[in-house]
Amino acid sequence: MIKRYSSREVRLDKQFLHDKLHNARSYDRIAGYFSSSVLEVAGEAIDSISGKARLVCNSQIEKEDCETATAVSSALRREWCENEPEKVCASLLPRWKRLYELLKSGKLEIKVLPNNVFGLVHGKAGIITLSDGSKTSFMGSVNETLSAWRWNYEMIWEDNSIEAIEWVQREFDYFWQHPLAIPLPDFVIKDIARISEREVIDDIARWKERPEVAQTVVESPVYREEMGLWEHQKYFVDMLFRNHRKSYGARFLLADQVGLGKTIQLALSAQLMALWGSKPILIIVPKTLIWQWQEEMRDFLDMPSAVYNGKEWVDENGVRYPFGISKCPRRVGILSQGMIVHGREEYCEELLSLQYECVVVDEAHRARRKNLGDDKENRKPEPNNLYDFLLKISLRTHSMLLATATPVQMYPIEAWDLLNILSQKNDSVLGSDLSKWRKEPKKALDLVMGRTHSDNSSADWFEQCEWLRNPFPASEEDEMTFGGIRRRLRMKEDEFIIKPERIKSMQNSPEGRKISRILESGFIQNHNPFLRHIVRRTRDFLENNNNPETGEPYLKKIEVVLMGEKDGEAIQLVFMRAAISRVSFLMENTTGIPKKTSSEWSGQERFGFLWAQTRLPRD
Repeated sequence: MIKRYSSREVRLDKQFLHDKLHNARSYDRIAGYFSSSVLEVAGEAIDSISGKARLVCNSQIEKEDCETATAVSSALRREWCENEPEKVCASLLPRWKRLYELLKSGKLEIKVLPNNVFGLVHGKAGIITLSDGSKTSFMGSVNETLSAWRWNYEMIWEDNSIEAIEWVQREFDYFWQHPLAIPLPDFVIKDIARISEREVIDDIARWKERPEVAQTVVESPVYREEMGLWEHQKYFVDMLFRNHRKSYGARFLLADQVGLGKTIQLALSAQLMALWGSKPILIIVPKTLIWQWQEEMRDFLDMPSAVYNGKEWVDENGVRYPFGISKCPRRVGILSQGMIVHGREEYCEELLSLQYECVVVDEAHRARRKNLGDDKENRKPEPNNLYDFLLKISLRTHSMLLATATPVQMYPIEAWDLLNILSQKNDSVLGSDLSKWRKEPKKALDLVMGRTHSDNSSADWFEQCEWLRNPFPASEEDEMTFGGIRRRLRMKEDEFIIKPERIKSMQNSPEGRKISRILESGFIQNHNPFLRHIVRRTRDFLENNNNPETGEPYLKKIEVVLMGEKDGEAIQLVFMRAAISRVSFLMENTTGIPKKTSSEWSGQERFGFLWAQTRLPRD
């Protein structure tokens, strides 16, 4: 029997959808476009179904995006985020939470079909298996959205005849079983859960009570428009922010291999520190990178900043502020290393007059000593202008982050120099002024690099303890060993020095025996300040080692097939060879030009001459 429904006469959401789905056994639906609104009504109605509901939707992703699982996930993620589902009305959030539970349990399944497979899937139909086992089908203009079912003018044509039911079912099954029909990605399902529990915090003080890194960045462009952060980036940002909240701050050198995203790690860390504290953030980078830094912070993090161009500050919108270098109009200021390298004393003095939340230095290997060379590692460094300035400003900041893919250019002492910068006003890095790590850099490097070995005899026990006690590692480095000793000695979190007399009194105690085991198990090689404060990951390591929590590589490998590497794949440049021969002949035989053999001409001269000869009559 055929029944007709018009929203002009009845509420379609109540007198059709809810009535039919109440205690129904199943629901198969061809809907329109996939978006967050597709789920608003479906989730509410499907809740009463005893069996399973299946929705197939259209999507703007291209069928080419369906060639790999990664491409599909990326395309659907972008489309989902472009709809800005986080702007859902607060009154619908409980419904979204139930919707997440339906998707997670598998009671509701959604597949998405690229719209360039058949064009726009404009037909909208459904099959409902009622509570008594009978079926009915419907077609009409109504889409699976709140506005369609409740507010728009829509029409529905219901037909419970066997022919109609079988016909609509065949149409649904064809789309549902199509090889390009893609199940809803985990990201979307998890995002539904996040949005259902989302809370907008208007007061930064409330966030500071329980600061969470993920809460701060999950709606930034790097997550909503890109693919989010890699695991190694999350680890670094979390570690930085955790240490920044401690009394001694975060002091690290990020030395990741090129291409692993150092800038976004440093910028996101700086953003979190700016939210947490009240002092300014200073970012010092090579002149060629100042605008790139500002652009990436704006595009990936929605993060305001200002660049000092030598005359004025320029914010992320291009607005200019004719202020001095110490009066940045944003919490985050970016300036060129050149202003310091070239000895602009007035700039340096103004910058050193301020206190900072954090100082970030990109390409930090440019800060180096002048007296580099073999057998000079024990000499007092003669710093260049940048090195000297960073030593001074290190005293003026709570946290400090250095970044370079090449912490050692020529000599290992260069890595020590960078740690020396970080260690100013901070005993956690190289210990106190009396530390062997500070006073004997050459011996420290020899031990770390295995060029010399410490004596494990009991007579040398106190000598070895000097390398351990100052600085003594934080509890989080090894909760069982270092944490246990700290608790036994009642050391505060920001204490990093065990007094010599305390070490002597411990030699024959349980703590002394624990220290002996630490020393014998390779403390110098496994727990030295270089490992503690230099973070270096390579692409090879991340691609070939699994994260124990997920069982998957830290970074998915990108396979590259190089074409043209074999002789048989080479392209024969016959005409190029002829052109080069002609140029050589003309250069050596044409009058009016300097007499040179073809081998004496530079590439630029050769090209320019060839270009000129194309405009001359051929001989």
